[in-house]
Amino acid sequence: MDIQQHLTETIAKAFQELFDHPVEADTLALQATRKEFRGEYTFVLFPYLKITKVSPEASGEMIGRFLLENLPELADFNVVKGFLNLSLSPAYWLDRFRELSHQPKPGHYPPNGKKVMVEFSSPNTNKPLHLGHLRNNFLGFSVAAILEAYGYEVVKANLVNDRGIHICKSMVAYEKLGNGASPESSGMKGDHLVGYYYVLFDKEYKKQVQELLASGMPEDRAKKEAAWMREAQDMLVKWEANDPPTVELWKKLNRWVYQGFEQTYRSLGVTFDQYYYESDTYLLGKDIVREGLEKGVFFQKDDGSVWADLRSEGLDEKLVLRADGTSVYMTQDMGTADLKFKDHGIEKSVYVVGNEQDYHFEVLFSILRKLGRPYGAGLYHLSYGMVDLPSGKMKSREGTVVDADDLIQEMVGTARVHTQELGKIEGFSEEEAEALYRMLGMGALKYFLLKVDPKKRMLFNPQESIEFQGNTGPFIQYTHARIAAILRKAAQIELDFSSDRFQSYAALEPTERLLIFQLADYRKKVATAAEELSPAVIAQYLFDLAKEYNRFYAELPIFSETKAEEQAFRVALSSEVAKTIASGMKLLGIDVPQKM
Repeated sequence: MDIQQHLTETIAKAFQELFDHPVEADTLALQATRKEFRGEYTFVLFPYLKITKVSPEASGEMIGRFLLENLPELADFNVVKGFLNLSLSPAYWLDRFRELSHQPKPGHYPPNGKKVMVEFSSPNTNKPLHLGHLRNNFLGFSVAAILEAYGYEVVKANLVNDRGIHICKSMVAYEKLGNGASPESSGMKGDHLVGYYYVLFDKEYKKQVQELLASGMPEDRAKKEAAWMREAQDMLVKWEANDPPTVELWKKLNRWVYQGFEQTYRSLGVTFDQYYYESDTYLLGKDIVREGLEKGVFFQKDDGSVWADLRSEGLDEKLVLRADGTSVYMTQDMGTADLKFKDHGIEKSVYVVGNEQDYHFEVLFSILRKLGRPYGAGLYHLSYGMVDLPSGKMKSREGTVVDADDLIQEMVGTARVHTQELGKIEGFSEEEAEALYRMLGMGALKYFLLKVDPKKRMLFNPQESIEFQGNTGPFIQYTHARIAAILRKAAQIELDFSSDRFQSYAALEPTERLLIFQLADYRKKVATAAEELSPAVIAQYLFDLAKEYNRFYAELPIFSETKAEEQAFRVALSSEVAKTIASGMKLLGIDVPQKM
């Protein structure tokens, strides 16, 4: 039985026997004891004083004594005002540590037989990936890893926005100004090349709008009548009519973009199991509209357009099919949701999309549930806040975006300078040093973007993210490297630190007990992160674990310890911390170094 459950059940028994008052054990909550007090778990007494009818101190003493008499795992207790702090026995913690050290995969749950799809990245093919995409990619990849650790079978999907007016804008600018340029002839990655023409389109379009405004045309009309905008709209019509030269140009530019994306994904360490393309899915969903009309979920207006009335759910009326019979985004998203279920039989579907789309997904999920879709209950929008830089917001069409490739390069370069300044590459070959710089740079970037609750808007500071102290990826990576050095030394001196070497070790130090307590908590953190779809839970846990390990390392000797049992236990404890750090960082998509 879980020790917290054991404690709450015994506390419930104490209320019954001491105060003749039944309390349900599952209504009782324990919290981790604050570090300035003795103990591992704390029971807050204030809400129960109406039952005990005595002071908080007296209540704590009575319940504490009852627990001491009825729980062999409990070694001691203390009462601080209305807080009952409970200390478990060293024997309990040693037994718990032995259990943990025999786990093949720390924090992992057995398969639960359920399948989930995590859809993320979803780039547009008119520009390279940028800083905002990085938060999306890291969130999606990490959530997929966490759900897999929690027992789900996970499908990582990428729905590519490869059609529409945005790609036609790049096509128009390329056709007029490209002069046959290619990634090879220009020396640019394919996604950067196409993005360059998207920016050129915006500059020329704004110039044309200004000229029309100067001639006296109203702004709304000028924006529609500008020559290049009309050409982009014409190109979209030609594409939808399958005009061969238009389709050929579209395929060529998209092919370059995909090659560029693939390079970036490799640099990010991000992979997908399934790609969907909007050019294949944009006509889906019309059959669902017919079904919705038959079921009375949708209604038709006099002009022939079809709508969903969601006002009873606090939403609005939503268009699902235009009067001319053409689809809108909602139509194709309904069709794509059905396609995902047909392809993979998923019970749960997580859409990793920025919070500017909150309303869209509220409406989509409401419609699919009204239609009685079997996967309806498992739909979830992982809504995340935007990422800002110290210089402010980014805009793709104005060319003020921080490209993902440039940022990766900058992070690796910053890691190189920082690591060399601190002298952490002594004895490294050039190849090993470069691998370390990349590992630290990417670790800093991923950790900084994942440690913040996904729902919050955030400010990304590259310099702050790379520090070796504080709540950063490199701090946790350095802690792992420190332990790896300890384990290498243990191997050199042929130290046996298997559990039978410290069987009778009973004098656990407070920081040793706290480390075991934290290690035992890892599995619950994985569950919380999976249920909340928040990698920030794992990031905070790893920071707390690394901090506590460094306190342990500073306070207690390891190789200078003269007692063999203590020495063996401390190396074994260090080894388990390293395994847990490596496991947790892997859930964040971050590698850890063996030496620094």
